[in-house]
Amino acid sequence: MDKGHHGRLDRLLKEKRHDTYKEGKKWPEPTAFTTCNSVFLEGRWTWYEPPVNSHRIICPAFQRIVDDYPADTLELSGFFFEKHREEMLNLIHNEEKQEKGEHPLERIMKIEENSGHTVITTTGIHIARRIGEAISHAYQGELSFTYGEGEKTIRVAWSR
Repeated sequence: MDKGHHGRLDRLLKEKRHDTYKEGKKWPEPTAFTTCNSVFLEGRWTWYEPPVNSHRIICPAFQRIVDDYPADTLELSGFFFEKHREEMLNLIHNEEKQEKGEHPLERIMKIEENSGHTVITTTGIHIARRIGEAISHAYQGELSFTYGEGEKTIRVAWSR
């Protein structure tokens, strides 16, 4: 019997991780988000004025915000952060502006101030890593990354 042709039928197959907010297909061009008007052109999402005849869809980042289902969490804590909160939040908003300008699906969902720390949730893993690295570069401190299953989520923690 040729194993290459028939193989074993009783083996367990590992199921691929399903991400509800990521489409597995290529969008027809031009496609525009109904909420933020970013446009899918030449294989990527960009900020252009959407053509009148463009295909319209709901933005996955907007849908994450509505569902309150973040892709990542960034936690900032420590005495230094408490003392320099405003300037660090300005840095965070500047990093978001740059990342969102390059990648429309990367956004801050919300910033929650808790006793002793601040938690920032975002719609993508790249923006949290970018913010964490920018804070670490500017203010040093302890920075850690913890990836979730399949590296589709991340938890970033910074303290000083």
